[in-house]
Amino acid sequence: MVMAISDNIKSKAQAPLGFLAQWHEDVHCVFGRDPAAHSVWEILLTYSGVHAVLVHRVSHRLWKANWKLAARILAAFSKMITSVDIHPAATIGRRLFIDHALGVVIGETAEIGNDVTLYHGVTLGGTTWNKEKRHPTLGNNVMVGSGAKILGAITLGNNVRVGANSVVIKDVPPCCTVVGIPGRIIQSKGTQIQNRHGIDLDHHLIPDPVGKAIACLIERIDELEAGQKQAHKVLVEDSCDVCDAESICTPKKESPVKLAARL
Repeated sequence: MVMAISDNIKSKAQAPLGFLAQWHEDVHCVFGRDPAAHSVWEILLTYSGVHAVLVHRVSHRLWKANWKLAARILAAFSKMITSVDIHPAATIGRRLFIDHALGVVIGETAEIGNDVTLYHGVTLGGTTWNKEKRHPTLGNNVMVGSGAKILGAITLGNNVRVGANSVVIKDVPPCCTVVGIPGRIIQSKGTQIQNRHGIDLDHHLIPDPVGKAIACLIERIDELEAGQKQAHKVLVEDSCDVCDAESICTPKKESPVKLAARL
């Protein structure tokens, strides 16, 4: 009896949301990720990223119902209005938020988890001409900074952050931060990066691995130069008393005749 009740609860928790419930979440998730949002009407009327996601919900259902031409036409209309290009076959989870939304591209076989945040200029692109899985898969709570490109059939785990203008071409484990071209992991997995609200938007708090490496090199060069100066000083102090080349170390004084001729 207990097992039957627990299975029933689990099946209800995993049941897919209805169409209007999805739209409701897509709109209200903005309040938790954009402090500039003040009202539902403001979001509905002015947020092009929300418009793109809402229209994609419709075009995706048309695509799955095999109304592919209608789905593509609706997606093309949405692209003209919102500057966001989402293929109707792309799989998008709950509460996706596209902030500013200019120039975002999401390919046909892309898969996006729940509570994902994308900024302007993000591309989830493919790397092959073959009709197969060729676009990225993003886990839950992923944040992708502006201008970042995630290319190929790779997977980004849950809670991954991608720095602005990064190019990611390899899989990224959960709870990692990636920056650079090509993208490199600069924060190891297992490090807690989520804030108490559950959504991490501090994409400006990203270390600078190149600057850190240069600083370490400069510090090392200073240590080597200091050691070399100290060694040279000891060598000179120990050897000048018994040096046979004193005439080389100490310049000769020119005679008054030569000095007068030079003047």
